[in-house]
Amino acid sequence: CVPGCQTPEQLQRQAAPPDLIHAEIFGFANNYWELRRCRPKLQKLRRLLMENTYEGPDSPKEVDSSHQLVDSESWSFGKVPLNVCLQELGPLEPEEMIEHCLKCYGRKYIDEGEVYFELSPDKICRATAQMLLQNAVKFNLAEFQAVWQQSVPEGMVTSLDQLKGLALVDRHSRPEIIFLLKVDDLPEGNQERFNALFSLREKWTEEDIAPYIQDLCGEKQTIGALLTKYSRSSVQNGVRVYNSRRPVS
Repeated sequence: CVPGCQTPEQLQRQAAPPDLIHAEIFGFANNYWELRRCRPKLQKLRRLLMENTYEGPDSPKEVDSSHQLVDSESWSFGKVPLNVCLQELGPLEPEEMIEHCLKCYGRKYIDEGEVYFELSPDKICRATAQMLLQNAVKFNLAEFQAVWQQSVPEGMVTSLDQLKGLALVDRHSRPEIIFLLKVDDLPEGNQERFNALFSLREKWTEEDIAPYIQDLCGEKQTIGALLTKYSRSSVQNGVRVYNSRRPVS
């Protein structure tokens, strides 16, 4: 049943004749627009946010202060009480910033009416490494690993796997070195990203380059497909490596 629908007999009983509307067809649309998912481009947003960064009383020490408090209180990383953190760190930072840092490096939950945070060792180790690497252009790998392990809270174990997309290790130099290379600082375009990477290093293994191109993968696209399109592969000393398809200045 269609609302308002009338049969021919019902139309004949109407007093006034129906109005006829003459319409003209001016053309046919052969094209149409289709919405497709694409990866967000956030560099402009980051650039705008960095123009007005938070600069509290001791903003560079926020993470370090939290580490020291956890160590001094002998808390489990899985159960850090928010209330005590606010009391102890309140003189150093606004309460909103303290809770924000705990949210960045942990998971909030409630137990018996009290708010706690379960801290992530991987996130804390990664943040600590970034603070250390920012102070040096290049770092002796062995020395860095020793200092890094000493800098994280007791009980946490550092691993180079925690630094994917943040730092790059050069195992061909003597001694081996590590330096800061954040994926967020690389160009957002596919070709521009590969150009930047190949200008930094002529040949890459898939293990090394994957963290720096993973975000370029579109829906149903793989790292292997990107490497096939933008690089050439070869085998060097039994290891498959990738270099640029075009000259890199």
